[in-house]
Amino acid sequence: MAEINTAVAGEKAPAVSGVRRKRSNLLAHPGSAVLKGLVWGAAGITFLVLLFLIGYILVMGIPNLSPKLFAWEYTTENVSMLPAIVTTVMLTGLSLLIAVPVGVFAAIFLVEYAGRQKKLVGIIRLTAETLSGIPSIVYGLFGMLFFVTALHWGLSVLSGSLTMAIMILPLIMRTTEEALKSVPDSYREASFGVGAGKLRTIFCIVLPAAVPGILAGVILGIGRIVGETAALLYTLGSVAKVPGSLMDSGRTLAIHMYSLSSEALYMDQSYATAVVLIVLVLLINWLSAWVAKRVGAKG
Repeated sequence: MAEINTAVAGEKAPAVSGVRRKRSNLLAHPGSAVLKGLVWGAAGITFLVLLFLIGYILVMGIPNLSPKLFAWEYTTENVSMLPAIVTTVMLTGLSLLIAVPVGVFAAIFLVEYAGRQKKLVGIIRLTAETLSGIPSIVYGLFGMLFFVTALHWGLSVLSGSLTMAIMILPLIMRTTEEALKSVPDSYREASFGVGAGKLRTIFCIVLPAAVPGILAGVILGIGRIVGETAALLYTLGSVAKVPGSLMDSGRTLAIHMYSLSSEALYMDQSYATAVVLIVLVLLINWLSAWVAKRVGAKG
C-alpha cells in the first residue's frame, strides 16, 4: 500500500511542478506585467477621481455650513435646505415603500415559481431591462402626463414618489433575483426535509439569507432617488417649503442644489448642500449595511 501511495505521489509531483512552471512562465511574460499595471492604474485612477471629487466638495462646502441653513422656512435672505431634507426623506421613504415589495415579490415569482415558464420569464426580464434603460426625462414626462395631468394630482410628493418607484423597480427586481439565486439549494432542501412548506421556506429561510443582496439593490435605488432631478422637476416641482401632505409640492436636495447653482447667486450654499447630500447618502448606506449585518447574524 505504501509503495502504491509513493508511486501515485511520484506521478502527481511532475504534474504539479509542471503547472507551477507554466504559472511562473505566464507571470514572467512581459504582457502579464503590462496587464497588471493597467489593472492597478485603472483602480488607482478611479480611487483618485473619487477622492478628488469628495475632497473638493468638502473643502468648498464645509466652510459655508451654518445653523441658519437649517432653518424651518426658506427665504430669499436665508436659502435654508431643511425643507429640501424633509422632502428628500419623505420622497425616498414613500418610493421605497412602493417599489421594494413589488420588486421583491416579482423576483420571488421569477426564481421560485416561474422556473418552467420560460416565455413568461423572458418577457418579464425583457420588460425590466427595457425599463432600466429608459432615460429619466422620459419617466418625468410620463409622470407629468399620467400622475400630474390625467389623475389631477398636480406637482406633489405622491406623483414624484410613484414616478421614482417605477424608475427603481427594475433595479430592485434584478438585484433581488440575483440574491435569491445565490442562496444554495441545500437551504431549501433542508427546509423541505424538516417538513416546511414552500412559502415558509421562502420567507423564513431563503429571504433572510438573501437580505444583503436585496439591500444592495435598495441602496442603489436610494442613490438614484436622492440624485434625481430631471424626472422630479416634472412631477414633484421645486417649491422651497416643507410639504404639509403627500399632495403638496416640494424640492429634494438635488433640485435645491440645482436651483441655487442655476441662479448663480448662492454658489456657497450650493456647495454646502452638496456636503449635506453626501453625508445623507453615507448615513443611509451605513444604516442599510447595519441592518443587513444584524439580519445576517440573526439568521
